[in-house]
Amino acid sequence: MGFFDKLRAEFVDIVEWVDDSRHTLVWRFPRYHNQIKNGAELIVRPGQLAVFVHRGELADVFEPGHYQLATDNLPILSTLQGWKHGFDSAFKAEVYFVNTTKITDLKWGTPNPIMMRDADFGPIRLRAFGTYVLRASDPRALLTELVGTDSQFEVDEISELMRSIIATSMADILGEAKIAALDLAANYQELSDQLRLAVIKRIDDEYGLDVPQLFIVNISLPEEVEKAIDTRSSMGVIGDLGKFQQFQMGKAMLTAAENPAGGGASEGLGMGMGFAMANQMVNAHPFASGGATPPPPPPVQSAWHLAKDGQTQGPYSLPQLSQAIAAGQVSPGTFAWTQGMPAWTPFEQVPQLAVAGSPPPPPPPGM
Repeated sequence: MGFFDKLRAEFVDIVEWVDDSRHTLVWRFPRYHNQIKNGAELIVRPGQLAVFVHRGELADVFEPGHYQLATDNLPILSTLQGWKHGFDSAFKAEVYFVNTTKITDLKWGTPNPIMMRDADFGPIRLRAFGTYVLRASDPRALLTELVGTDSQFEVDEISELMRSIIATSMADILGEAKIAALDLAANYQELSDQLRLAVIKRIDDEYGLDVPQLFIVNISLPEEVEKAIDTRSSMGVIGDLGKFQQFQMGKAMLTAAENPAGGGASEGLGMGMGFAMANQMVNAHPFASGGATPPPPPPVQSAWHLAKDGQTQGPYSLPQLSQAIAAGQVSPGTFAWTQGMPAWTPFEQVPQLAVAGSPPPPPPPGM
C-alpha cells in the first residue's frame, strides 16, 4: 500500500447507521481517530436523524436523506471549525444517529399500591399496569440531558425513570378524578388519555421524548376486597333466599339418599330437612275438608342457619345441628345464626353449639 493509499484509509468517506435492534435510541458513529473526508457521503435512513457534535457543542442536524458533506450544508460546523480558506480538508466531528421511530411493547406498572378514598369502600389500595410507546422528539434535548458521551443509548436505560413518571402521574390523576373503584373499568380510555398527556408534559421539554400511545390495561383492588365483592355479587344472584333454601334442602336430601353410609348424623339431617320440606308443603296446601279442625301445630323450635363461602343452609333444629357438629360434618369456620342473635357467629363461639363440638371427656381411671 502506497503512502497516499494509507493516508486515504485514515479518512472516513461514508457515514451511516444500519440499525438491527428495536430498542436503541441513540448510536454514535465509531469514528475513533479517523477524520471525516472532505465531500464524504452522509446517509440518513427513514426513522433517523444525524447530529454533528464538535468539541462538545451541538452543530448541524440532518433529516433522512443522502448528503455530500460540504461547507454549504454544514453551516454551523463550518462556523465552529473557523475555516478561513474554505472547506478543503478533512475534519473531526462526532456524529450521533438518533432513532425517531416508535418503540413499542414497553410496559409500566405501579411498584407500590396507590392509596385513595373511595365512596363505597372507604380508604383502599389500587394497583395499575399497562403499556406505552416511546419516541425521540427533540434530539438536542435527548443528547444533552440523557445521552451525554455514551456511544450507545438503549431504551432500557430510562425504563425505570419512565415507570416512576407514569406511576406518579397515575396517582395524581386518580386522586383528582374521584371515580368510584367499581366505575374505573368504564373509564380506562379517558384515564389513559389524561395519563398520556400528563407524562408528555413531564418528559417532552426536559428529555426530548414523546409518548404517542399509552394504555391502562388493568386497575386492580386488593384480593380481600375482590373476594368481598364476589360474595356480595353471589348474594345478589341468589335473589329469593327462601326459594334458594328450598333448593339447597332438596339437593341435600338427594345427596343423603345417594350416600346411605353417611351415618346417623346424615340421617338426622336428612330427616330434619324432610320434615322442614313437608311443613312448607303443608303450609302451602292447608286442610280444606268440610270444617275439620286440623291438629294443633307442633311446638316451635328455634331454627338455625349455617353459612360458609357465601352460601347458606338451613333451617335446622338445634338437635339436628348439634348431632351434625358432634359427628364432625360441620367444618370449622362455619358461621351459625338463629333468631335473636345480633349477627352471624362462628359456631364454635355459640354457647348452645360449642358443647356439641367439644370432644368427650376421658374415661375414669380403671376403665
